Amino acid sequence: MDNKDTVKRWRLVLGKETHEELKTTLTKEETGIDKTLEALYNTERKGGLGASSPNVARWLGDIREYFPASVVKVMQQDALKRLNLTAMLTEPEMLETVVPDIHLVANLMTLGKLIPEKTKGTARQVVKKVVDELIQKLSGPTQQAITGMLNRAARNTRPRHNEINWNETIRKNLKHYQPEYKTIIPEIKIGYGRKRKAMKDVVLCIDQSGSMGTSVIYSGIFGAVMASMPAIQTKMVVFDTAVVDLTEELKDPVDLLFGVQLGGGTDIHKALSYCQQIVTRPLDTVLVLISDLYEGGNQEQMRKKAVQLVSSGVQVIALLALNDEGAPYYDHQNAEFFATIGIPVFACTPDKFPDLMAAALSKQDINGWAGNNDIKI
Repeated sequence: MDNKDTVKRWRLVLGKETHEELKTTLTKEETGIDKTLEALYNTERKGGLGASSPNVARWLGDIREYFPASVVKVMQQDALKRLNLTAMLTEPEMLETVVPDIHLVANLMTLGKLIPEKTKGTARQVVKKVVDELIQKLSGPTQQAITGMLNRAARNTRPRHNEINWNETIRKNLKHYQPEYKTIIPEIKIGYGRKRKAMKDVVLCIDQSGSMGTSVIYSGIFGAVMASMPAIQTKMVVFDTAVVDLTEELKDPVDLLFGVQLGGGTDIHKALSYCQQIVTRPLDTVLVLISDLYEGGNQEQMRKKAVQLVSSGVQVIALLALNDEGAPYYDHQNAEFFATIGIPVFACTPDKFPDLMAAALSKQDINGWAGNNDIKI
């Protein structure tokens, strides 16, 4: 890159106020880029893109023309935050031009019932596209990690014919290969056995306050994946000041996410109380509380309820966030209390969650697992 290109880049970054100082001439395309950046980032400009739908639609088209998809997603989010462009999400024509990503889905969930009827179909398609992409990305690792752990736990050496794990059986009997018959005569048969009921129970208890948006989405995806696994009975509960059981919606994660209303207060005590009621096998249950632990209800009762759950044998894990967004804001005092009663407390990225669940379901030391994965509170 020569000096002329460097100056142009600085001119685009710093805005038109530096035009005279930098003394550079922009091409037609660079002038278009400059205008799209100015509409969003020039804080002295009154009105920005304005409330005009044509202006917003034109700007959305421009950023898709000038910038790669990864940058477009960032600029869309900045537009929503800086300019309060709800028109981007409430007009079907504009929503169709937006590049779907998990943050956009979180914004749609925040709007909830404010989305006009004419836009709901388009909004659903946007959510479905993101959900499908996430399931494709996350279902394989989740099923592999959890199924592998459960299969090892269920392994038996006297399986029925249709229960034989042939790969494992062959591997265990390679030393019994008979050259003259060109075959293996197995002395040991490895199988998984039939499971008449789920081996483990998982309860996802998710804070749906506004700050937890992307965590709710990832939780819904993982919940749907685990619900499709017969060896696990998965339940999903979301809460603000009320508690809603979305277990029946896990079969359709798009419907599930549309059933979530982000925002509002937080009553963790009420949520834990409900979870305690639906736990039927405490010694075989993993309860994952996904929350920043800011309690808007009765904090003392919330702490007592956490102690009761742990004392009953439920393996409780508190995730301060389930996303890729870095260190979360959280209630340090409640986090410290949870840690003192044996509840692991940390934030987890989506790529680590499958291994976390496998470790929890096999009753490994979760604090040790977190340490081995360089995860800290």
